[in-house]
Amino acid sequence: MMTDDGIANTGAMNAGSSLRLASGGLNRRSFLFGSAVSVGALGLAGCVATDGMSSMEAAALYGPAPDKKFPIPAADISKVDPKYYRRTVRYESKEAPGTIVVDPSNYYVYRIEGDGNATRYGANVGRQGFLWSGDAYVGRKAEWPTWTPPREMIKRQPEAAKWASGMPGGPENPLGARTLYLYQNGRYTLYTIYASNDPETIGTNLTSGCTGLITQDMMDLYDRTAVKTKVVVLPA
Repeated sequence: MMTDDGIANTGAMNAGSSLRLASGGLNRRSFLFGSAVSVGALGLAGCVATDGMSSMEAAALYGPAPDKKFPIPAADISKVDPKYYRRTVRYESKEAPGTIVVDPSNYYVYRIEGDGNATRYGANVGRQGFLWSGDAYVGRKAEWPTWTPPREMIKRQPEAAKWASGMPGGPENPLGARTLYLYQNGRYTLYTIYASNDPETIGTNLTSGCTGLITQDMMDLYDRTAVKTKVVVLPA
């Protein structure tokens, strides 16, 4: 993909996406996922989640979020396995506080807090063949970024041509409300950590290497992450 400053951003797209028309427009979900997956909803068991968080607490954590530009609705957490809810966990690491660790094998993203603790977020990750690992850093951050489909996608799916000059940021934009762009040695890697409006995708492999968090989780991580923050992506 191309972002608002002209940097390619193909990483947030599923290479096998199949765009669908919805109410005369292109469906946001089809940009990211196409027909790659069909995920069943996972209901909460009773009124207490398996990790000890009550459904009331989870609903508050993932309720409507304030935003200056666009309203952000509550996330439908009935579609999320409770083990992927945001929580503070014990996580031993030699990394400095603030470091982000992506664990694609277990569908988690950690923010190191120090003293053996971390904030843990559930995530979706790359499909087989699009996974990568290594050290990177946050090269830049963006709120409601512009998304531009790459030429290869437009050739494959002509419906995307309407966004050849860029799809403005907004609720239907594939990159969501907040995005962290990962860099190595001064160059953009094409991979991001982004806000997903599709909670049912958490705990699945479906992107072209990027990592998605529930919007409320991404906003929490975004607000506590500075440019130049180290990011460690573990092998899958």
